Amino acid sequence: MPHGFLAWTLAIPLLLSLTVPTAGQAPSSAPPEPKDSQYNVRDFGAVGDGQADDTQAFQTAMDAAGQAGGGIVLAPRGTYRIAGNLKVPIAVTLSGIWAAPPAHAGIRDASHPRPTYGTTLLAVAGAGSETGEPFIELTTNATLRGMVIHYPEQRPDATPTPYPYAIAMRGNNPAVLDVELLNPYNAIDASRNQRHLIRNVSGQPLRRGIYVDHIFDIGRIENVHWNPWWSMTSPVLEFMRTEGEAFIFGRTDWQYVHNTFCFGYRIGYRFIRTPSGVCNGNFLGIGADDAWEAAVLVDECAPMGLLITNGEFVNFRSKDPTMVIVGPKNTGAVRFVNCAYWGPNHQIARIAGTGTVGFGDCTFMQNDKAKEGRAAIQAESGTVLVRGCEFRESAPQVSLNPDVQRAVIVGNVFTGPERIVNNSKGDVQIGLNAATPTRAATEPTP
Repeated sequence: MPHGFLAWTLAIPLLLSLTVPTAGQAPSSAPPEPKDSQYNVRDFGAVGDGQADDTQAFQTAMDAAGQAGGGIVLAPRGTYRIAGNLKVPIAVTLSGIWAAPPAHAGIRDASHPRPTYGTTLLAVAGAGSETGEPFIELTTNATLRGMVIHYPEQRPDATPTPYPYAIAMRGNNPAVLDVELLNPYNAIDASRNQRHLIRNVSGQPLRRGIYVDHIFDIGRIENVHWNPWWSMTSPVLEFMRTEGEAFIFGRTDWQYVHNTFCFGYRIGYRFIRTPSGVCNGNFLGIGADDAWEAAVLVDECAPMGLLITNGEFVNFRSKDPTMVIVGPKNTGAVRFVNCAYWGPNHQIARIAGTGTVGFGDCTFMQNDKAKEGRAAIQAESGTVLVRGCEFRESAPQVSLNPDVQRAVIVGNVFTGPERIVNNSKGDVQIGLNAATPTRAATEPTP
């Protein structure tokens, strides 16, 4: 065999290894595939110094992940100024460094670092109007997680400036996880999607916290706490007391809400009718503190109703507080089970409409704070159920107006004598209630 032919034969494998990519390896002319489908915004030009505009770097990184079929876009530790708007593509996760929701302990410890640590996005677009594009839009199967969103041009010592929503959730299965929304005017628009997931979120939305509407498949909200961690100055708190609504529910079918809390808003939880309809859902372990108009306001709800269990509703500063208000247009069912109401208040509940409102195994405290003889539960119309509850104040318990159609008030425990005012023209059943015994009744027979 000729010597030259042998040398050529031996050289063929080497030449092939230099010219033909191995399986799964891109040609040398193409950019390398990110390891494990992870992209880094700094590789696309993000600076993260709080000064440079990193909008394009973020969007380019997310678009690259979306074009590849999905991936994780990491924003490492830094403060990223975003002068525009961001859209998270299908199957893309925009992630900061937080594995649990960050929070600023402004009430308890003012010396804690302000929002210049971890992964922070500075939102500056849209000042002056609520109707513009959201700061971040999530599409189908898109996720935002592990970061702080801060509006640096919102002044902590002045009446808040309007902005569009910080986050809008669209498509199917969008998610917001482990995020602090430090001071948005409007926080999360969870409408026009299916099966949204909002979990482990904190912050101080100034006008609206979470708005839910046009949901025809189950939505989920878990462990969301709105507290005044950003500012407690008079202009900000007064705005929240007169305009703020922490949770707003329009049409949503089978909404699941668990372990949520709000402090200092005009309304804690509001249920409204929109062109899409009304809400039904399961609300477990929810709370509202220092609500200035109502902890729960039901304008209207679905016939199958609102199931509110293990709720805690508190007031201590509002001038004319009523814990629960059910409006005259409501036709649905509202059930409170194993809930507690306390803090100086005028009334626990004021009920109207033609629906059914029930209280079961609830505790009522500190009502009729002005000693005006107001009943804890004032029913103007509809159907009322009060069963197995404890009234811990020596004050009127229930008052039924003439338009109340039906009422069952049984098996309750009263402090002081039974004081139920029944002016209803409908069918009312009252019985088996236990009042505090009078002294004469407790003295032994000679």
